Amino acid sequence: MYTLLVFYSANGSTELPLPKKCQRYRDIFNMLNISDLIDIQTLSESSELEFKLAHGKDGTGKLPEDFWPTYCAMANSRGGYVVLGIQEKKGKFNVVGIQNVEVVKKQLFDIANNKKKVNVNLLSDHSVKVLDIEAQSVLVVEIPAARREQKPIYLNNQPILETYVRLHEGDRKCSEEQVRRMMAEQVEDSRDNRILKNFDMSDIQIESLQAYRRLLSVAKPGHPALELGHFEFLRSVGGWAKDRQSGQEGMTLAGILMFGTWEAIRDAAPNYFVDYQERPEAKTELRWVDRICPDGTWSGNIFDFYRRTYRKLTEDLKVPFELKDGIRQDETQVHTALREALVNTLVHADYSGRLSVLVVKRPDLFGFRNPGLMRIPPEQAIKGYESDCRNRLMHQMFLMIGAGERSGSGIPKIFSGWKWANWRVPRLHEKSELEQTLLELSIVSLVSEETAAILNQKFGSKVDKLNELERSIVITAAAEGWVDHERACQLTSLHSREVTLALPKLVNHGFLIPHGSKRDKSYTLPGVEASRLLMKFSQLIRYL
Repeated sequence: MYTLLVFYSANGSTELPLPKKCQRYRDIFNMLNISDLIDIQTLSESSELEFKLAHGKDGTGKLPEDFWPTYCAMANSRGGYVVLGIQEKKGKFNVVGIQNVEVVKKQLFDIANNKKKVNVNLLSDHSVKVLDIEAQSVLVVEIPAARREQKPIYLNNQPILETYVRLHEGDRKCSEEQVRRMMAEQVEDSRDNRILKNFDMSDIQIESLQAYRRLLSVAKPGHPALELGHFEFLRSVGGWAKDRQSGQEGMTLAGILMFGTWEAIRDAAPNYFVDYQERPEAKTELRWVDRICPDGTWSGNIFDFYRRTYRKLTEDLKVPFELKDGIRQDETQVHTALREALVNTLVHADYSGRLSVLVVKRPDLFGFRNPGLMRIPPEQAIKGYESDCRNRLMHQMFLMIGAGERSGSGIPKIFSGWKWANWRVPRLHEKSELEQTLLELSIVSLVSEETAAILNQKFGSKVDKLNELERSIVITAAAEGWVDHERACQLTSLHSREVTLALPKLVNHGFLIPHGSKRDKSYTLPGVEASRLLMKFSQLIRYL
């Protein structure tokens, strides 16, 4: 979903001066333009939306106690909306309204500013709007996603016990491990610049460092660091650092993860594990025909994993070559996209997490998983221009040898490379369970002969009469077996409200059949059983 940074004024006016950095959100400003129960039903299926009663015992209006766990959960996740004054029961909605809206608004801000109740107030007058629906007044509260530096948002001065995250439509208490991870993310802009005690050059795999130097000499032949000895070279690229405030100096976590021996890596990051698997069939779960993982035959460090895995990913890549100034280029935009996907996975991974870095190569797709959620919303990462890299030293090390892209341009490069090859739009998404980020790169044509035949058989020429967004959704449902709101959003540059409105329209016109409810809802073409939906890469990893 989109996280809106600005909402409505208290008097209902939408003409508000926006901060310069928020101008891009103007096109999403009317995301919650609710006027009737049909709007409520439609938006509830796909937005981060919660409905609560707020009429109190006497019926005049009272802020419900369960508002605050939802506030924390949405703030610690991707933000969302709470609509007060509407009753939801088994998917049906009843507008109850709030008799005294101003009383509820005052309670909202009084409690939000009470540090004993909630540690951070993210709300302002612009966050609230009063709507009239069916002659009843309801209150819409927009809760922005908290910045990384503000998390965790918690209640009653108890971060370990009362921190919540959003899981589908529910609010779930965080584990102590999750809370501590938020706290670490809060204070550490870069997770890999931590100076490690009692590590030295004996913990570095010299062969890895030498290989890195060779790549640097190719990428930047005149780089002054190439004249240095191994220790000074490592210091120059960020593998060794000094804290000027404390005077402490030593090997950085980035230096050990990137170039370290397996023994040193296990001591520095006990949960670290990197894994590449090549599978012979699209639906294989446990079988693999080729694998790269730390097994004692090689260093196991990130740089060596990158070199070995990139060769495997591209060695039999079947894509048309490119010409530049009449000269054939062996490396295409697809090569660039795969390299960026691999580097992106490695430099954004949370190596304190319990999951491994996983790269899967199948006949139908490339899959990338890294532990840890993204620091910016996936929707924004796809658009580019913003980045918050978790391991900035390692990112810089890759940049020096020409691997990876500058901040904010990596994900768009992946999408443009796949578009160049006329393959299906990549799928970038997160899973709150075990906190992981997933990228699926299908190597199947978006509109294959088989897909075209299916569409022609079911709809004839009707598909040609759909607009571009609707046509993309129907084609994706035909090609991939299913589509959901999140996937449909990745097919267009339009904001999510347009997708939200397009899906029920396609259902009403017979192009799609819905399965499930609300945020678990997915859509297939008519005649496709829900049980036969293609298994997603994110489901496959459960069995690894």
